[in-house]
Amino acid sequence: MNKIVVVGGNHAGTAAVNTILDNYPGTEVTVIEENSNISFLGCGMALWIGQQIDGPEGLFYSNEKILTGKGAKILMETSVESIDYTKKIVHAKDKHGENIREDYDKLILATGSLPIIPPIPGIELENVQQVKLYQNAEEVIKKLEHTNMKNIIVVGGGYIGVELVEAFKRLDKNVTLIDVADAVLTSYYDPEFTRVMTKNLENHGIKLSFNEKVVEIIGDKKVQAVKTDKNEYPADMVIMAVGFKPNTSLGDGQIELFKNGAFLVNKKQETSIGDVFAIGDCATVYDNTLDAPNYIALATNAVRSGIIAGHNACGTNIESLGVQGSNGICIFDLKMVSTGVSETKAKQLGLNVESTLYQDTQKPTFIKNNDEVIIKIVYDKTSRRILGAQMASTYDMSMGLHMFSLAIQEHVTIDRLALLDIFFLPHFNQPYNYITMAALSAK
Repeated sequence: MNKIVVVGGNHAGTAAVNTILDNYPGTEVTVIEENSNISFLGCGMALWIGQQIDGPEGLFYSNEKILTGKGAKILMETSVESIDYTKKIVHAKDKHGENIREDYDKLILATGSLPIIPPIPGIELENVQQVKLYQNAEEVIKKLEHTNMKNIIVVGGGYIGVELVEAFKRLDKNVTLIDVADAVLTSYYDPEFTRVMTKNLENHGIKLSFNEKVVEIIGDKKVQAVKTDKNEYPADMVIMAVGFKPNTSLGDGQIELFKNGAFLVNKKQETSIGDVFAIGDCATVYDNTLDAPNYIALATNAVRSGIIAGHNACGTNIESLGVQGSNGICIFDLKMVSTGVSETKAKQLGLNVESTLYQDTQKPTFIKNNDEVIIKIVYDKTSRRILGAQMASTYDMSMGLHMFSLAIQEHVTIDRLALLDIFFLPHFNQPYNYITMAALSAK
């Protein structure tokens, strides 16, 4: 009998376990999870904190009972201490301090990522919060419910930071966002889009402090203020959302790593050690934009990688199609989506690119309740292959991004896109719609 041990019951781990149990009856599966829950949808934390959903129940799509019912052995609140990759044995310890030994035929590492905690004086003060686990969000909510906190500082202008400032503002807090960059969401969008989001945040009363580095968190037991290299801000709570790093310590220097410390895997999610797979935020993905391995920590990538590893661990040969890093955000009803590389990122990587930018209404002007849409397409200057796309609107145009993701995967050129058969009906779009017009406007 094939025995598979999965370390981690997160998105990726749960996807791998479900794939194995649903498709390969008789396979022995053991899940080792150090937390007290399984499959928490962390990207829904801001909705829970901001009271846009009724509670956290819907943020879990599996649990110990469901997986046990399918036949898995689940070891909750159990920490893996070490792994003997030669003898194929996982050494762990449960919450009672009991030592556990699990042998395996195949091992799937779904160890996820860890919050980056910068070495700032005062980082250990009470009410300086992380945002990663269910327990982190629960703690923040309880403190906001039972205290008189008013001034909330969020450090980090990535997706999580921006989602959280909206959540705190919905609770009528004084919210300040601090970032060393000159804008929010710079990893995914060019200035034409980050400016739109900046204006959106400012219009909703968020104080933005860009080009500032936090140098100290001030307080006596509890946080009282945040000091940057330029200013000082009163604070009752500080949220550290500066980013995450792959959690790969269990590799113990034996598994080959990517430049950022993630487990380097092939398109089957195999690591450099035989019969050992790595999935989700602890591992690389194959980036079709760059035609090379990359690190893109997204829930969608985690789930797909879990499915692929689950099949391969059971003997079915399946390879990843690669990813484009498709992503999106909705803040105070402003939707922004992107895939592939931005023009800024492409130039940082040394790619020779051009771009085309177009703005128009979603529907013909005679339609009432119309929305402006901004679109930008990035393409290779020589081959004219599409390498990235960004869109922004209060209208939900997000489904259009799937086409661009496929275009990047299949090496479609900007010229082919310009002649693509796109339907027209006034209820939906324009005869000369913004996708066609952006492509036609390419140099």
